Amino acid sequence: MRIDIELKPGERIDELQRNGYGIIQSESNFRFGMDAVLLSGFAKVKRGEIAVDLGTGTGIIPILLEAKTEGKHFYGLELQPEMAEMASRSVRLNGLTEKIDIINGDICSLLPESTVGSVDMLKALYGRVNVVTSNPPYMKAEHGLKNPEDAKAIARHEVKCSLSDVCEAASRLLCSGGRFYMVHRPLRLPEIISEMKRFKMEPKRIKPVYPFIDKEANMVLIEAVRNAAPECRLEKPVIVYKEPGKYTDEIYDIYGY
Repeated sequence: MRIDIELKPGERIDELQRNGYGIIQSESNFRFGMDAVLLSGFAKVKRGEIAVDLGTGTGIIPILLEAKTEGKHFYGLELQPEMAEMASRSVRLNGLTEKIDIINGDICSLLPESTVGSVDMLKALYGRVNVVTSNPPYMKAEHGLKNPEDAKAIARHEVKCSLSDVCEAASRLLCSGGRFYMVHRPLRLPEIISEMKRFKMEPKRIKPVYPFIDKEANMVLIEAVRNAAPECRLEKPVIVYKEPGKYTDEIYDIYGY
């Protein structure tokens, strides 16, 4: 059941087509895209499991995973205070405060050499988390960056954390056999696999995403398992559009239409 939440100027509530849930978004901040929705459809959270989303932004992934799975509890870690506050209000909007915690903190604070602020709630879960998800910044810090403190730049560029930081944080949280799910760009796949393996997470499933059937893949979904033996499967790709402006049936199903 939805709870009345006061919106700030420029905010709106978007429908999620799942359990009657909605999510608060702002025109001035980074808004979730299809990559987050695809990741929520690719990730598997089993009954009674604990899941953590690194760099949760609007909170879209924990909210969708709560709607789609029978997980026990979900956490979202977000660096930017205004985004974390907005995500927390989305959790309250949907009456999910007993199932989802949004934490304002730095992914890098999960690393052993960190000198940045503490995220004690997550540190208490080291080695106990079943699932970690992340839709991290895709671009390296030096790639076309103008204002490194801009909210959208932080979401898109590795100015506050690197791919290596995300993988190491995920590995520290996961129990042995725990699963890490990431969406990223295909061009960085060799680096992604290398970093996952460096932190004892073995890639197990890779699913490419194509905007159209005759175009080059522009996203890739990856599942890795901590302390697993080497063996990886390339899955059937996701095709987003059957024609301009019209999603394929698979995309409509993922969105819940």
